[in-house]
Amino acid sequence: MAPRSNPTARQVRLGAELRKLREATGMKAREVAAFLNSTSAQMSQVELGISGVSGERVRRLAAHYGCGDEAFIDALVSLAGERSHGWWDDYRGVLPQVNMDVAEAEHHATFLREVVVTHVPGLLQTPDYARAVFRYMRPDLPESELAPRVEHRMRRRKAIEGDEPTPYETVIHEFALRIRVADRRTVVSQLRLILEEIEKGHATVRIIPVDQDGFAGADASMMYLGGPVPKLDTGLLDSPTGTLFIDAAAHLDRLQTLFRTVKTSSMNPSESRDFVHRLLKEL
Repeated sequence: MAPRSNPTARQVRLGAELRKLREATGMKAREVAAFLNSTSAQMSQVELGISGVSGERVRRLAAHYGCGDEAFIDALVSLAGERSHGWWDDYRGVLPQVNMDVAEAEHHATFLREVVVTHVPGLLQTPDYARAVFRYMRPDLPESELAPRVEHRMRRRKAIEGDEPTPYETVIHEFALRIRVADRRTVVSQLRLILEEIEKGHATVRIIPVDQDGFAGADASMMYLGGPVPKLDTGLLDSPTGTLFIDAAAHLDRLQTLFRTVKTSSMNPSESRDFVHRLLKEL
């Protein structure tokens, strides 16, 4: 297969998993390349996601590596298939690749868990809220670049609102609900949307009150996406340099522990819904 100039996060993940399987056996890339009648350079490209690999070859490699986890192998074969085309493809060449990767990851996730401290989660934002956030972070953006970013963020809600909605649970700090990214009208609309998503069953929302004792997770923001099998779970972390996709088992374990810890500082869903109602009355 011809090398890709810009592999997607899913393609990179497939290559990374194949590399992990090889390294677990102690085999060198050149040894596996010889087994496949290939070259070390081609093996390197496959493991970096730069070159594609067929499902049949994935099964051959898994057998060669002694992997007997059939569910995991089937999931890898699915990753090796033709890249799924979704609504996010409308934005290729318009927005950065990471925007497509996040939307595609959410689309394929079996569940979504998110912690947000400083902003309302992107999956729950109104257009005006999203526009204010993007405008503040990138005041230099012309409308021609700002508009598709807002539109893309709104369309991401398909993951939790579609015909087969992905279970979505989020923990939000009270601070994120109170801060006025734009004005009072924007805050009111934003709180109403959150309540609407709760009542429709699209989101399970938990709120951390500002007076909660023992909460030291100001930097706890993250998203955890369930994979077709636990080995293919993914973590997303936003950093000053961009969005990081996490796949190392130890790091994923820490993110799961973080989510459980943060939940202990939050109100239950019923209390959280009532809390949002009270905030609306205050405004």
